Amino acid sequence: MEKPPFRQNQSCGDWELKERLGMGGFAHVYLYQHHETTEKLAVKMCRLELTPRNKDRWGREIQIMKKLNHINVVTARDVPEDILSIALNDLPLLAMEYCSRGDLRKMLSKPENCCGLKESEVLSLLNDVGSGIQYLHENKIIHRDLKPENIVLQDINGKLVHKIIDLGYAKDLDQGSLCTSFVGTLQYLAPELFENKPYTVTVDYWSFGTMVFECSCGFRPFLHNLQPVQWASKVRNKGPKDIMAVEEQNGEVKFSTHLPYPNNLSRTLSEPMESLLQLMLKWDPVQRGGKISPDTKKPKCFEALEQILSMKVVHILNMTTAQVHSFQLTTDESLHSLQKRIEAETKIEVVNQELLQETGVSLDPRKPAAQCVLDGRGWDSYIVYLFDKSINTYSGPFSARQLPDKVNTIVQEAKIQMPLVVLKKVWGEAVSYICGLKEDYSRLFQGQRAAMLSLLRYNTNLTRCKNSMFGFSQQLKAKLDFFKSSIQYDLEKYSDQMHYGICGRGDGTSEEPVRSTPRRQNGAAVSVNAV
Repeated sequence: MEKPPFRQNQSCGDWELKERLGMGGFAHVYLYQHHETTEKLAVKMCRLELTPRNKDRWGREIQIMKKLNHINVVTARDVPEDILSIALNDLPLLAMEYCSRGDLRKMLSKPENCCGLKESEVLSLLNDVGSGIQYLHENKIIHRDLKPENIVLQDINGKLVHKIIDLGYAKDLDQGSLCTSFVGTLQYLAPELFENKPYTVTVDYWSFGTMVFECSCGFRPFLHNLQPVQWASKVRNKGPKDIMAVEEQNGEVKFSTHLPYPNNLSRTLSEPMESLLQLMLKWDPVQRGGKISPDTKKPKCFEALEQILSMKVVHILNMTTAQVHSFQLTTDESLHSLQKRIEAETKIEVVNQELLQETGVSLDPRKPAAQCVLDGRGWDSYIVYLFDKSINTYSGPFSARQLPDKVNTIVQEAKIQMPLVVLKKVWGEAVSYICGLKEDYSRLFQGQRAAMLSLLRYNTNLTRCKNSMFGFSQQLKAKLDFFKSSIQYDLEKYSDQMHYGICGRGDGTSEEPVRSTPRRQNGAAVSVNAV
């Protein structure tokens, strides 16, 4: 017997059922909203018919959720009294915080993400999910079912935060460090899990590495079109540093130690990302993740992750060529040092470089080069625009975005036949290429806008200086007029003294002695000094 069919706007006291958020193998998740406070809760409830094994899994999930408290793990909430009444069996309900931005799979399914997320989004995923996994492991819990569907997104103070959900398959390591039973999604599982072999926390490293690769490139790393049972035998003997395997049209499996093109990662970040994935995607579970550091007590993979997140990378868009240059900053590197590196790569001399922020403000040469980096965000979020002051017209040549090989093949040979699987991949790369062109033009437009804002700022400063100079000139003119009138007045008095004497005029009229003459002279002297 199943639960009654879902009906929107059902009420449970002060709580209203808004929608069904998801359906799992043995449970459904519903969204409830409070009438007065508008608070939202995600409520997970089991179907009526559960096997004893699934009942145990459900109880374990609630038990684990209630003892966890971390920003990157979804938080359990108390089930309101009104909602408790909807339970149709003896199985408890699980109330959780509601994450309004959906899950990671929804983000990956967007057309613009066919070939991976933006660099800043990949870095955010690394930080959040990596932190959540470490928290679970520190609490002696392995998740065992990490996948994009189990990563939800929430806006917190304007920042997108990733949260791990669905701990139904999680295993408490206090029950034994090696586990042998598991039933879950196979696509992201470590090899030892779907082979039903003993496993440890390193299974989460494999799942995490698979997700990071997919978020970086748009597809899973190893023969993503095949089921794990099919690709396991072909990938088993991969090299220790291989992070990708694709099957050619002739059936040959080709391995690679590098991330494929196209993707949205800068050159500066690609190499450390490849090193991180090489640690997480080792086939041998004992070697996977690298050795534990005696100092930090962390596996090498998480040390590599922290090094990536601590990198200070500045991204410069050369407006004369439309090319983006990335530079990793050293500790306390000066702006002049960065400009010398820019000169070596772009051939634009330091004296001719104009570096503008998106607001049109020039970089301050007195401050370190780190002023270019805002909170470690990726280049798609923040970029510095480089202009060459020695030329007035930018005539190119402008660097064009590289066309993916298979897309170029179709462009050159429009009637070429390809298998449907390959064709879908080519379509995705074509969409990604077009979205990339849109981003390129948008950045150039932002660069032009920065230049216009800079010119407006210069014009404002010049106008302010002009007005200030005009004010000073008016003051000087007034002082000069006063000086001239004072001199004229004094000369007239001196002339009167010469003709009529100090005490009176020749016509018998008396006049006050000209005792103020020295003061006038002093006043004139003051005016001269002022001028």
